[in-house]
Amino acid sequence: MSWIPFHYEETWLNIGISIGIFLLFLIFRKLFTKYIFNLLLKLSRKAPSDFFTHIFLAFQKPVQWLFIIIGIYVAVGYFPYIDQDNRLFNDLIRSSIIFLIAWGFFNLSSSSSLLFHKINERSNLHIDAILIPFLSKAIRVIIIAIGISIIAQEFDYDINGFIAGLGLGGLAFALAAQDAIKNLFGGVIIITEKPFSIGDWIMTPSVEGTVEDITFRSTMVRTFAQALVTVPNSTLANETITNWSKMGKRQISFNLRVTHETSKEKLESVVEQIKSLLKNNPEVHQETIFVTFDQYQDNGLGIFLYFFTKTTVWGEYLQIREEINFKILDILGKEGVSLGLPTRRVYMESDSENLSFGNISEEGS
Repeated sequence: MSWIPFHYEETWLNIGISIGIFLLFLIFRKLFTKYIFNLLLKLSRKAPSDFFTHIFLAFQKPVQWLFIIIGIYVAVGYFPYIDQDNRLFNDLIRSSIIFLIAWGFFNLSSSSSLLFHKINERSNLHIDAILIPFLSKAIRVIIIAIGISIIAQEFDYDINGFIAGLGLGGLAFALAAQDAIKNLFGGVIIITEKPFSIGDWIMTPSVEGTVEDITFRSTMVRTFAQALVTVPNSTLANETITNWSKMGKRQISFNLRVTHETSKEKLESVVEQIKSLLKNNPEVHQETIFVTFDQYQDNGLGIFLYFFTKTTVWGEYLQIREEINFKILDILGKEGVSLGLPTRRVYMESDSENLSFGNISEEGS
Protein backbone atom coordinates (compact mmCIF):
# COMPACT_ATOMS: atom_id res chain seq x y z
CA MET A 1 0.00 0.00 0.00
CA SER A 2 1.40 3.45 -0.93
CA TRP A 3 1.82 6.37 1.42
CA ILE A 4 0.10 9.58 0.19
CA PRO A 5 1.81 12.70 1.61
CA PHE A 6 -0.55 15.22 3.17
CA HIS A 7 -0.19 18.16 5.45
CA TYR A 8 -0.88 17.23 9.06
CA GLU A 9 -4.17 19.14 9.28
CA GLU A 10 -5.32 17.91 5.88
CA THR A 11 -4.54 14.36 6.91
CA TRP A 12 -6.83 14.52 9.94
CA LEU A 13 -9.49 16.29 7.87
CA ASN A 14 -9.43 13.50 5.27
CA ILE A 15 -9.56 10.86 8.00
CA GLY A 16 -12.63 12.59 9.42
CA ILE A 17 -14.26 12.78 5.96
CA SER A 18 -13.50 9.10 5.40
CA ILE A 19 -15.06 8.11 8.73
CA GLY A 20 -18.03 10.40 8.04
CA ILE A 21 -18.65 8.80 4.64
CA PHE A 22 -18.55 5.33 6.19
CA LEU A 23 -20.99 6.36 8.94
CA LEU A 24 -23.25 7.94 6.32
CA PHE A 25 -23.45 4.63 4.45
CA LEU A 26 -24.28 2.89 7.73
CA ILE A 27 -27.19 5.33 8.11
CA PHE A 28 -28.25 4.64 4.50
CA ARG A 29 -28.16 0.92 5.33
CA LYS A 30 -30.42 1.46 8.33
CA LEU A 31 -32.88 3.61 6.35
CA PHE A 32 -32.95 1.13 3.49
CA THR A 33 -33.76 -1.76 5.84
CA LYS A 34 -36.41 0.15 7.78
CA TYR A 35 -38.26 1.90 4.97
CA ILE A 36 -37.35 0.97 1.37
CA PHE A 37 -36.92 -2.76 1.90
CA ASN A 38 -40.09 -3.09 4.00
CA LEU A 39 -42.03 -1.15 1.33
CA LEU A 40 -40.74 -3.42 -1.45
CA LEU A 41 -41.56 -6.47 0.65
CA LYS A 42 -45.15 -5.32 1.22
CA LEU A 43 -45.60 -4.63 -2.50
CA SER A 44 -44.20 -8.06 -3.43
CA ARG A 45 -46.61 -9.82 -1.07
CA LYS A 46 -49.54 -8.32 -2.96
CA ALA A 47 -48.35 -9.97 -6.18
CA PRO A 48 -50.11 -13.19 -7.29
CA SER A 49 -46.83 -15.11 -6.99
CA ASP A 50 -44.43 -15.42 -4.05
CA PHE A 51 -41.41 -15.29 -6.38
CA PHE A 52 -40.46 -11.65 -5.74
CA THR A 53 -41.02 -12.03 -2.01
CA HIS A 54 -38.50 -14.88 -1.92
CA ILE A 55 -36.02 -12.80 -3.93
CA PHE A 56 -36.25 -9.82 -1.54
CA LEU A 57 -35.92 -12.03 1.54
CA ALA A 58 -32.98 -13.93 0.04
CA PHE A 59 -31.02 -10.76 -0.80
CA GLN A 60 -31.95 -8.78 2.33
CA LYS A 61 -28.72 -9.47 4.26
CA PRO A 62 -26.41 -9.34 1.22
CA VAL A 63 -27.79 -5.91 0.23
CA GLN A 64 -27.30 -4.62 3.77
CA TRP A 65 -23.66 -5.70 3.64
CA LEU A 66 -23.33 -4.20 0.16
CA PHE A 67 -23.90 -0.75 1.71
CA ILE A 68 -20.98 -1.43 4.06
CA ILE A 69 -18.66 -2.55 1.22
CA ILE A 70 -19.56 0.45 -0.95
CA GLY A 71 -19.09 2.69 2.08
CA ILE A 72 -15.63 1.23 2.67
CA TYR A 73 -14.69 1.69 -0.99
CA VAL A 74 -15.81 5.33 -1.13
CA ALA A 75 -14.33 6.13 2.29
CA VAL A 76 -10.93 4.72 1.29
CA GLY A 77 -10.81 7.35 -1.50
CA TYR A 78 -10.32 9.99 1.23
CA PHE A 79 -8.36 7.85 3.67
CA PRO A 80 -4.72 8.95 3.51
CA TYR A 81 -3.11 5.62 4.39
CA ILE A 82 -4.74 3.29 1.84
CA ASP A 83 -4.58 3.66 -1.93
CA GLN A 84 -7.98 3.13 -3.54
CA ASP A 85 -6.25 1.86 -6.70
CA ASN A 86 -4.31 -0.78 -4.80
CA ARG A 87 -4.76 -4.11 -6.59
CA LEU A 88 -5.20 -6.21 -3.46
CA PHE A 89 -7.79 -3.76 -2.13
CA ASN A 90 -9.76 -3.88 -5.39
CA ASP A 91 -9.54 -7.68 -5.49
CA LEU A 92 -10.96 -7.83 -1.96
CA ILE A 93 -13.80 -5.44 -2.88
CA ARG A 94 -14.72 -7.38 -6.01
CA SER A 95 -14.47 -10.71 -4.18
CA SER A 96 -16.73 -9.38 -1.42
CA ILE A 97 -19.35 -8.34 -3.98
CA ILE A 98 -19.14 -11.77 -5.65
CA PHE A 99 -19.54 -13.40 -2.24
CA LEU A 100 -22.65 -11.32 -1.52
CA ILE A 101 -24.21 -12.26 -4.86
CA ALA A 102 -23.48 -15.95 -4.21
CA TRP A 103 -24.87 -15.56 -0.69
CA GLY A 104 -28.12 -14.15 -2.08
CA PHE A 105 -28.53 -16.96 -4.60
CA PHE A 106 -27.63 -19.49 -1.88
CA ASN A 107 -30.47 -18.12 0.28
CA LEU A 108 -32.79 -18.10 -2.72
CA SER A 109 -32.00 -21.75 -3.45
CA SER A 110 -33.51 -22.68 -0.09
CA SER A 111 -36.85 -21.69 -1.64
CA SER A 112 -36.24 -23.97 -4.62
CA SER A 113 -38.16 -26.75 -2.84
CA LEU A 114 -41.23 -24.52 -2.98
CA LEU A 115 -40.50 -23.82 -6.66
CA PHE A 116 -40.36 -27.54 -7.47
CA HIS A 117 -43.61 -28.15 -5.57
CA LYS A 118 -45.31 -25.45 -7.66
CA ILE A 119 -43.92 -26.98 -10.85
CA ASN A 120 -45.52 -30.27 -9.80
CA GLU A 121 -48.85 -28.54 -9.17
CA ARG A 122 -48.99 -26.49 -12.38
CA SER A 123 -47.49 -28.79 -14.98
CA ASN A 124 -47.50 -32.38 -16.14
CA LEU A 125 -43.86 -32.71 -15.11
CA HIS A 126 -43.93 -34.89 -12.00
CA ILE A 127 -40.99 -34.56 -9.62
CA ASP A 128 -41.05 -37.10 -6.83
CA ALA A 129 -41.21 -35.51 -3.37
CA ILE A 130 -38.07 -37.35 -2.29
CA LEU A 131 -36.08 -35.77 -5.18
CA ILE A 132 -36.93 -32.20 -4.23
CA PRO A 133 -34.55 -31.92 -1.21
CA PHE A 134 -31.75 -33.46 -3.29
CA LEU A 135 -32.30 -31.02 -6.16
CA SER A 136 -32.40 -28.07 -3.77
CA LYS A 137 -29.16 -29.11 -2.07
CA ALA A 138 -27.50 -29.82 -5.45
CA ILE A 139 -28.31 -26.26 -6.56
CA ARG A 140 -26.70 -24.93 -3.39
CA VAL A 141 -23.54 -26.98 -3.98
CA ILE A 142 -23.32 -25.66 -7.55
CA ILE A 143 -23.74 -22.04 -6.36
CA ILE A 144 -20.96 -22.49 -3.77
CA ALA A 145 -18.65 -24.08 -6.35
CA ILE A 146 -19.22 -21.29 -8.89
CA GLY A 147 -18.74 -18.62 -6.23
CA ILE A 148 -15.44 -20.11 -5.03
CA SER A 149 -14.20 -20.48 -8.62
CA ILE A 150 -14.94 -16.84 -9.52
CA ILE A 151 -13.35 -15.53 -6.33
CA ALA A 152 -10.28 -17.71 -6.92
CA GLN A 153 -9.95 -16.30 -10.44
CA GLU A 154 -10.06 -12.77 -9.02
CA PHE A 155 -6.84 -13.61 -7.18
CA ASP A 156 -5.37 -15.23 -10.34
CA TYR A 157 -5.56 -18.72 -8.87
CA ASP A 158 -5.35 -21.48 -11.51
CA ILE A 159 -8.65 -23.37 -11.25
CA ASN A 160 -7.54 -25.91 -13.88
CA GLY A 161 -4.54 -26.84 -11.76
CA PHE A 162 -6.79 -27.25 -8.74
CA ILE A 163 -9.12 -29.58 -10.66
CA ALA A 164 -6.13 -31.59 -11.89
CA GLY A 165 -4.93 -31.83 -8.30
CA LEU A 166 -8.30 -33.24 -7.31
CA GLY A 167 -7.87 -35.93 -9.94
CA LEU A 168 -4.48 -36.93 -8.51
CA GLY A 169 -5.79 -36.94 -4.97
CA GLY A 170 -9.09 -38.58 -5.84
CA LEU A 171 -8.04 -42.04 -4.69
CA ALA A 172 -6.81 -40.82 -1.32
CA PHE A 173 -9.96 -38.77 -0.88
CA ALA A 174 -12.16 -41.76 -1.75
CA LEU A 175 -10.38 -43.95 0.80
CA ALA A 176 -10.73 -41.30 3.49
CA ALA A 177 -14.41 -40.74 2.76
CA GLN A 178 -15.69 -44.28 2.32
CA ASP A 179 -18.59 -43.81 4.72
CA ALA A 180 -19.66 -40.57 3.06
CA ILE A 181 -19.56 -42.25 -0.37
CA LYS A 182 -21.56 -45.23 0.95
CA ASN A 183 -24.19 -42.86 2.31
CA LEU A 184 -24.28 -40.94 -0.98
CA PHE A 185 -24.85 -44.13 -2.98
CA GLY A 186 -27.39 -45.23 -0.38
CA GLY A 187 -29.27 -42.00 -1.03
CA VAL A 188 -29.11 -42.63 -4.78
CA ILE A 189 -30.57 -46.12 -4.24
CA ILE A 190 -33.39 -44.70 -2.12
CA ILE A 191 -34.17 -42.12 -4.80
CA THR A 192 -34.10 -44.57 -7.72
CA GLU A 193 -36.04 -47.39 -6.03
CA LYS A 194 -38.34 -44.95 -4.18
CA PRO A 195 -39.38 -47.20 -1.26
CA PHE A 196 -40.81 -44.11 0.42
CA SER A 197 -41.35 -40.38 -0.06
CA ILE A 198 -41.30 -37.35 2.19
CA GLY A 199 -44.20 -37.60 4.64
CA ASP A 200 -44.56 -41.40 4.45
CA TRP A 201 -44.89 -43.54 7.57
CA ILE A 202 -42.16 -46.19 7.46
CA MET A 203 -40.90 -48.93 9.76
CA THR A 204 -37.40 -50.42 9.64
CA PRO A 205 -35.29 -52.40 12.13
CA SER A 206 -33.67 -49.05 13.02
CA VAL A 207 -36.62 -46.67 13.30
CA GLU A 208 -40.35 -46.19 12.83
CA GLY A 209 -41.97 -42.85 12.07
CA THR A 210 -42.65 -40.23 9.41
CA VAL A 211 -39.97 -39.28 6.87
CA GLU A 212 -39.18 -35.56 7.20
CA ASP A 213 -36.12 -35.03 5.01
CA ILE A 214 -33.43 -36.83 3.05
CA THR A 215 -29.93 -35.43 2.46
CA PHE A 216 -26.82 -36.67 0.69
CA ARG A 217 -25.72 -38.40 3.90
CA SER A 218 -28.80 -39.40 5.88
CA THR A 219 -32.57 -39.58 6.18
CA MET A 220 -34.42 -37.87 9.03
CA VAL A 221 -37.42 -39.67 10.52
CA ARG A 222 -39.79 -38.17 13.09
CA THR A 223 -40.91 -40.91 15.52
CA PHE A 224 -44.35 -41.00 17.10
CA ALA A 225 -42.73 -39.84 20.35
CA GLN A 226 -41.73 -36.70 18.38
CA ALA A 227 -38.03 -37.55 18.47
CA LEU A 228 -36.04 -36.82 15.31
CA VAL A 229 -33.90 -39.81 14.33
CA THR A 230 -31.15 -39.47 11.72
CA VAL A 231 -30.40 -42.73 9.89
CA PRO A 232 -27.39 -43.00 7.52
CA ASN A 233 -28.52 -43.69 3.97
CA SER A 234 -26.17 -46.68 3.66
CA THR A 235 -27.88 -48.30 6.68
CA LEU A 236 -31.38 -47.53 5.46
CA ALA A 237 -30.70 -48.80 1.93
CA ASN A 238 -29.66 -52.22 3.30
CA GLU A 239 -32.62 -52.66 5.66
CA THR A 240 -36.11 -54.04 5.18
CA ILE A 241 -38.45 -51.06 4.83
CA THR A 242 -42.18 -51.34 5.51
CA ASN A 243 -44.07 -48.37 4.08
CA TRP A 244 -47.36 -48.21 5.96
CA SER A 245 -48.46 -45.15 3.97
CA LYS A 246 -48.68 -47.29 0.82
CA MET A 247 -51.43 -49.43 2.30
CA GLY A 248 -54.68 -49.21 0.35
CA LYS A 249 -56.64 -50.52 3.33
CA ARG A 250 -55.97 -51.52 6.93
CA GLN A 251 -56.69 -54.92 8.43
CA ILE A 252 -58.82 -55.72 11.51
CA SER A 253 -58.74 -59.33 12.66
CA PHE A 254 -59.73 -60.85 16.03
CA ASN A 255 -61.62 -63.69 17.72
CA LEU A 256 -64.81 -63.07 19.68
CA ARG A 257 -65.65 -65.70 22.32
CA VAL A 258 -69.16 -66.31 23.63
CA THR A 259 -70.19 -68.75 26.37
CA HIS A 260 -70.90 -72.46 25.76
CA GLU A 261 -74.46 -71.84 26.93
CA THR A 262 -75.20 -69.80 23.78
CA SER A 263 -77.78 -71.62 21.66
CA LYS A 264 -77.25 -72.41 18.01
CA GLU A 265 -80.02 -70.00 16.97
CA LYS A 266 -78.55 -67.10 18.95
CA LEU A 267 -75.06 -67.85 17.67
CA GLU A 268 -76.28 -67.80 14.07
CA SER A 269 -78.17 -64.56 14.71
CA VAL A 270 -75.10 -62.88 16.24
CA VAL A 271 -72.91 -63.95 13.29
CA GLU A 272 -75.42 -62.67 10.73
CA GLN A 273 -75.97 -59.36 12.54
CA ILE A 274 -72.23 -58.69 12.82
CA LYS A 275 -71.79 -59.54 9.14
CA SER A 276 -74.65 -57.18 8.23
CA LEU A 277 -73.12 -54.49 10.45
CA LEU A 278 -69.81 -54.66 8.55
CA LYS A 279 -71.42 -54.81 5.10
CA ASN A 280 -73.46 -51.69 5.81
CA ASN A 281 -70.63 -49.68 7.31
CA PRO A 282 -69.34 -47.13 4.74
CA GLU A 283 -65.90 -47.07 6.42
CA VAL A 284 -65.36 -50.83 5.94
CA HIS A 285 -63.78 -52.09 2.72
CA GLN A 286 -66.41 -54.33 1.13
CA GLU A 287 -64.05 -56.52 -0.86
CA THR A 288 -63.07 -58.80 2.03
CA ILE A 289 -65.41 -59.43 4.99
CA PHE A 290 -65.38 -62.71 6.95
CA VAL A 291 -67.49 -63.38 10.06
CA THR A 292 -67.66 -67.11 10.89
CA PHE A 293 -68.17 -69.46 13.83
CA ASP A 294 -64.89 -71.32 13.54
CA GLN A 295 -63.71 -72.76 16.87
CA TYR A 296 -64.72 -74.71 19.95
CA GLN A 297 -62.56 -73.35 22.74
CA ASP A 298 -62.12 -74.31 26.37
CA ASN A 299 -63.69 -71.09 27.54
CA GLY A 300 -66.33 -70.56 24.86
CA LEU A 301 -67.35 -70.61 21.23
CA GLY A 302 -65.10 -68.67 18.87
CA ILE A 303 -66.39 -66.23 16.24
CA PHE A 304 -63.68 -65.14 13.80
CA LEU A 305 -63.80 -61.60 12.33
CA TYR A 306 -61.58 -60.52 9.42
CA PHE A 307 -62.12 -57.28 7.46
CA PHE A 308 -60.43 -54.02 6.41
CA THR A 309 -61.03 -50.32 6.91
CA LYS A 310 -60.86 -48.00 3.92
CA THR A 311 -58.68 -45.51 5.77
CA THR A 312 -55.05 -46.20 6.64
CA VAL A 313 -54.71 -43.21 8.98
CA TRP A 314 -53.95 -44.57 12.44
CA GLY A 315 -56.30 -42.28 14.38
CA GLU A 316 -59.24 -42.80 12.01
CA TYR A 317 -58.60 -46.56 12.00
CA LEU A 318 -58.79 -46.71 15.80
CA GLN A 319 -61.99 -44.67 15.86
CA ILE A 320 -63.70 -46.98 13.31
CA ARG A 321 -62.56 -50.05 15.23
CA GLU A 322 -63.95 -48.63 18.46
CA GLU A 323 -67.33 -47.83 16.89
CA ILE A 324 -67.62 -51.38 15.50
CA ASN A 325 -66.71 -52.88 18.88
CA PHE A 326 -69.43 -50.84 20.61
CA LYS A 327 -72.02 -51.97 18.06
CA ILE A 328 -70.98 -55.62 18.51
CA LEU A 329 -71.57 -55.20 22.25
CA ASP A 330 -75.04 -53.85 21.46
CA ILE A 331 -75.77 -56.94 19.31
CA LEU A 332 -74.62 -59.30 22.06
CA GLY A 333 -76.68 -57.44 24.65
CA LYS A 334 -79.80 -57.50 22.49
CA GLU A 335 -79.47 -61.27 21.95
CA GLY A 336 -78.65 -61.93 25.60
CA VAL A 337 -75.30 -63.50 24.72
CA SER A 338 -72.41 -63.25 27.17
CA LEU A 339 -68.72 -63.16 26.38
CA GLY A 340 -66.82 -66.30 27.24
CA LEU A 341 -64.33 -65.84 30.08
CA PRO A 342 -61.59 -68.26 31.18
CA THR A 343 -62.97 -70.54 33.93
CA ARG A 344 -61.54 -73.31 36.07
CA ARG A 345 -63.53 -76.11 37.73
CA VAL A 346 -62.06 -77.16 41.10
CA TYR A 347 -62.84 -80.51 42.81
CA MET A 348 -61.94 -81.25 46.42
CA GLU A 349 -62.04 -84.75 47.92
CA SER A 350 -62.54 -85.74 51.57
CA ASP A 351 -62.79 -89.05 53.35
CA SER A 352 -66.52 -88.78 53.73
CA GLU A 353 -67.62 -87.38 50.41
CA ASN A 354 -66.64 -85.67 47.23
CA LEU A 355 -67.51 -82.03 47.18
CA SER A 356 -67.93 -80.28 43.86
CA PHE A 357 -67.78 -76.52 43.67
CA GLY A 358 -69.10 -74.33 40.90
CA ASN A 359 -67.09 -72.54 38.26
CA ILE A 360 -64.59 -69.97 39.47
CA SER A 361 -64.14 -67.19 36.97
CA GLU A 362 -60.75 -65.71 36.29
CA GLU A 363 -60.21 -62.50 34.47
CA GLY A 364 -58.30 -63.03 31.28
CA SER A 365 -58.42 -62.71 27.60
